[in-house]
Amino acid sequence: MWVEPLAGRRRVDARRQRTRIDWAHEIDQLLSVDYPDAPRVVLVMDNLNTHTLGSLYEAFEPTKARALAQRLEIHYTPKHGSWLNIAEIELSRLTRQCLDRRIDDLEPLNTELAAWQAATNADQRQVDWQFTTSDARTKLRHLYPQLQKRRSTRLQPCGSFSIVGARW
Repeated sequence: MWVEPLAGRRRVDARRQRTRIDWAHEIDQLLSVDYPDAPRVVLVMDNLNTHTLGSLYEAFEPTKARALAQRLEIHYTPKHGSWLNIAEIELSRLTRQCLDRRIDDLEPLNTELAAWQAATNADQRQVDWQFTTSDARTKLRHLYPQLQKRRSTRLQPCGSFSIVGARW
């Protein structure tokens, strides 16, 4: 799934598997068909092992892989932080609105996904991302390094003190 949050556009496609080659072909579709005139496309995505520029080189000739790679600016969400990924939020919405039952065959699944994509894109429903840097520092504080001041062994002049065991 690709989501352009400010334009309210999504593209959804199901495949039998999720390999590096599959990801590379999705990138090719994104850059060649969806955004052929964009000099640079910024991707924010999870740390799945298939989501690497090396996948492009496995799928395409080096010249094509390099041309695609040069147009990408990739930012990975933190490990255990996939909830930060807007596409994950959209996948959750898709599951609630469209995939409330098991669909065994890929063709009817992609038909359902295409209908959901068309309806959602027609609404141009944007993603109103309200997670701020301050929120991230609070919510993700366990991911930030903990610094501790060392106990001072020097004598301090009267009226001053050392900070011991403080967490910043």
